[in-house]
Amino acid sequence: MKSRYLCGLFILGCVVAGCGGDTTASPSSVSSAMFTAPLLPSSEVPPVNGSESNASGTATIRFNLTKDSTGYITAATMDVTVSVTGFPAGTALTASHIHPGAAGVNGGVFVDLGLAPGEISFPTGTGAFTRQGVTLTVDQANSIMANPAAYYLNIHTVANSGGVARGQLTRTQ
Repeated sequence: MKSRYLCGLFILGCVVAGCGGDTTASPSSVSSAMFTAPLLPSSEVPPVNGSESNASGTATIRFNLTKDSTGYITAATMDVTVSVTGFPAGTALTASHIHPGAAGVNGGVFVDLGLAPGEISFPTGTGAFTRQGVTLTVDQANSIMANPAAYYLNIHTVANSGGVARGQLTRTQ
């Protein structure tokens, strides 16, 4: 009788173990996408004139994407580095954004890099800044990934509050 009891417990244990649900989260992966944008005052609409018109720069943007097992983006952040030269000494930035708009077309703010007015300045007219971990919505990330050339990054100054240098996004990786 004792062996039947132990055998029954063994079978019951096997059944319970086999019926357990999978409690692990869906596998996810982290990937990245890289973009660049050449920043030029002549690319602004209208083109910039005056003392800041000789400036130039480059923006490098890295999307950090979390995807589920089907490849759907579930979360995204971006890291941005902007390097500039040719500004008048003491130039201070007032903002930087990504906007929707093909070359020659202005668009509203799509992603704000979160610069406070005057936070970034170029005492010698040359310099750089980095923003890391800027949160993107899934829709923002998907939209830019689908057609980067339909978006531009620009920087703003007091003298050119609508934008002083702009560049269309180009995916590099």
